Amino acid sequence: MKILVINNKGQYNHRIQRTLQNLKIPSELVKNKLSISEIEEKEPIGLILGGGPSIDGVGNAAEYIKHFDIPILGICLGHQLIAKTFGGEVATSDTESYAQVKININEENPLFKGLTSPMDVWSSHKDEVHSLPEDFDIIAESSLCDIEAMKHKEKEIYGIQFHPEVHHTPKGEYIFKNFYEICQNYNE
Repeated sequence: MKILVINNKGQYNHRIQRTLQNLKIPSELVKNKLSISEIEEKEPIGLILGGGPSIDGVGNAAEYIKHFDIPILGICLGHQLIAKTFGGEVATSDTESYAQVKININEENPLFKGLTSPMDVWSSHKDEVHSLPEDFDIIAESSLCDIEAMKHKEKEIYGIQFHPEVHHTPKGEYIFKNFYEICQNYNE
């Protein structure tokens, strides 16, 4: 009964794992090259798709999105990969930077439970989701990015452009706690 963190070779993947450990959330950091059956053997209750340098370096992560019917949270590149897998468009941002920004949470949803808007986050804006996939709703936006967070309309699939695992996102731990609760509720 653990969450698998899919390592897409970004600088923050180990921080995601460490944050989950600090929060006492059962988890394991795994390579994005594992087969579907290798992932199934681990019996995850949810997947977190970590960040990475390029959408071309995500191994089998797109296959995991298509195959698994469990909660999924994509962070930065993981967010972009979810969008692309469901038919959205990812492109280079007009504002290529790492910056602390204020996001506006558009609607109440389980991922942002207990958080108020606006919320300070540390966001990477090199590449971003430019066009929302058809089956998704925007759940947060900022002055730098129209799609800071999104959620599938029917499935427990979430994408966030920002990094909840760093101290520049002061309430980021709530994102992980909420996602763990989503996973537990889904698997009851």
